[in-house]
Amino acid sequence: MTSSSLAAPESTPGRTDEPVTGGSVSPSIWRQPAQVWAVAFACVVAFMGIGLVDPILPAIAEALKATPVQTELLFTSYLLVTGLAMLITSWISSRIGAKATLLTGLGLIVAFALLCALSDSVDAVIGFRAGWGLGNALFISTALATIVGAASGGSSAAIVLYEAALGLGIAVGPLLGGLLGEQSWRGPFFGVVALMAIAFIAVLVLLRGPREKRDPVPFAAPFRALRRPALAVLAVTALFYNVGFFVLLAFSPFPLGFGAIGIGLTFFGWGVALALTSVWVAPILMRRMSMTLIVLLALPLLAVDLLIAGLLVASPAALVTCIVIGGLLLGIMNTVLTEAVMEATDLPRAVASSAYSAVRFLGGAVAPPLAALLWHTFTATVPYLFAAVSMLLAALVILLGRRSLAHIDRGSHDVAEDAEAVLIGDAT
Repeated sequence: MTSSSLAAPESTPGRTDEPVTGGSVSPSIWRQPAQVWAVAFACVVAFMGIGLVDPILPAIAEALKATPVQTELLFTSYLLVTGLAMLITSWISSRIGAKATLLTGLGLIVAFALLCALSDSVDAVIGFRAGWGLGNALFISTALATIVGAASGGSSAAIVLYEAALGLGIAVGPLLGGLLGEQSWRGPFFGVVALMAIAFIAVLVLLRGPREKRDPVPFAAPFRALRRPALAVLAVTALFYNVGFFVLLAFSPFPLGFGAIGIGLTFFGWGVALALTSVWVAPILMRRMSMTLIVLLALPLLAVDLLIAGLLVASPAALVTCIVIGGLLLGIMNTVLTEAVMEATDLPRAVASSAYSAVRFLGGAVAPPLAALLWHTFTATVPYLFAAVSMLLAALVILLGRRSLAHIDRGSHDVAEDAEAVLIGDAT
């Protein structure tokens, strides 16, 4: 995501899936072991990488004499490799362990972010962003599993904490990118190098525990997982959803016409909106409505928001408003889709996550350059119309596949009650 949340947790020794109920006091998500905070901090930085490049896209295009389509390939190479690598991350982590997988992912991100910062051509940056995507896949596919395994308060508390890290990272990333990008387009890349190096040391030192019991995952497991109807429906839904998500995120900096700091502030507002609804609003909605109903309401609203953005694209104020409103709706979708994937099958969650994420990232990979191409072929309105249609297609997939998701709806209220109880416990 994500994007929706970028991975669902895998089976991890010590993981607690039971709801936190029956006690008089709900555990606080903020009282966690140091190893949980180390991984959560690394998650924030990893998710910052998604939006960090956003404010400097026009600057990169100008400095490296690249077209908008070429510049948007910075997202495509990153997301395409992330998605494809997701198919093997569960196979790798089940053999070398969670800590080694996390450190390998963080190390690759540091190395390739540094290479991006030192590059002198857009083709080189595109290529190094692909390596960054490999590191990102290894990290994010393992991070939530690690948090769930070590967090106090069970899986519901862990999911809320993970969503908070995701929201904070997505919010801060564009703002930091804008601030550093005002000095040079290379600044945000150097910023990632420094922060990820700190995260690497934190995970290396603080992530401790008993030796993991490893159950090797077959290489073909994620491919076979997509034969499950519920998981297939959610994966195809997320593919179309991600098209709209990344048109809004990756294309909007161009028609906005702002400098790096202006774009950064815009997407900071977008990220804050996304974080608020993903952590606070989505659990409340899931307690009152089924997951599929929430999705069937949110996706058409996103389509309307994107349609308005396209029609009013010439007005920066209107476009900023649509971007922030889109963040509110995207936050709800992120959390609901994460919960749905977790409950979709009886497969190991690492396998389900790998299969789902591989498909959904393809939408994110295709959308940015296609949006730029539609802009130059037609007008800046057309990419948003394309994104709106994609959101409606996602809703249609859910509608047609609703029968296969019935078991998810039956369990959604219990999951939501757990998450909401944790949040209410923190507030009281």
